[in-house]
Amino acid sequence: MMIKTKRKRQSLSDEVAGQLQEQISLGKYQKGDRLPTEPELMHYFEVSRSTIREAIKVLANSGWVRVQQGLGTFVESDRPDPETLEQRFSRVDVAHLEEVRMLLERKILEKAAVNRTAAQLAQMKGYLEERKQFAEAGNEKKCIEVDIAFHTCVAQASGNPILADLYRVFAVRLEESFLLRYNTSDNFKITQRLHEQLLDSLERRDSAEAFRLIEQITSY
Repeated sequence: MMIKTKRKRQSLSDEVAGQLQEQISLGKYQKGDRLPTEPELMHYFEVSRSTIREAIKVLANSGWVRVQQGLGTFVESDRPDPETLEQRFSRVDVAHLEEVRMLLERKILEKAAVNRTAAQLAQMKGYLEERKQFAEAGNEKKCIEVDIAFHTCVAQASGNPILADLYRVFAVRLEESFLLRYNTSDNFKITQRLHEQLLDSLERRDSAEAFRLIEQITSY
């Protein structure tokens, strides 16, 4: 949707946590087993002590392990309570996030082109007017906030409450990624017209045009 800057990769600690979680799931470490020591894990994964500690914290918070001071880290469960969708999105790689975003946006636009109401179109228009004002004022944080609100409104206009709920959860992570990736409002100025055309396509119930526009928007 905006000019691309350097994207934040999944952190090393998340990668280590994911590999340890997989090893536990596959039975390499059973419930009650003590994990290797910090130095051993540092050597195995070739990462720093702080990375190992952060990875263990991630596993502990999600119920995979428990940390006993002076004794070590022990496997708590090989099947902990499933993490929430919010938790899953919080640690997903940005590239995967964008891939899912494209799929989700297309289905939402398909439904919104049919089900949107006049009141919802008016609300979308209001968000785009705010978006333009914040872009011209150079307030990128408010631009991101209103941009997310616009797309969330489109999701609600789909008429599918599951799609709308899924997008609301997804939008939290999306907003976080935008805050990390973009530090000017230039991108919003460039894509403002595309968003206005997107709204027009929904008003005309032209889903094919909406698909073309969302692909352009997400390519910036």
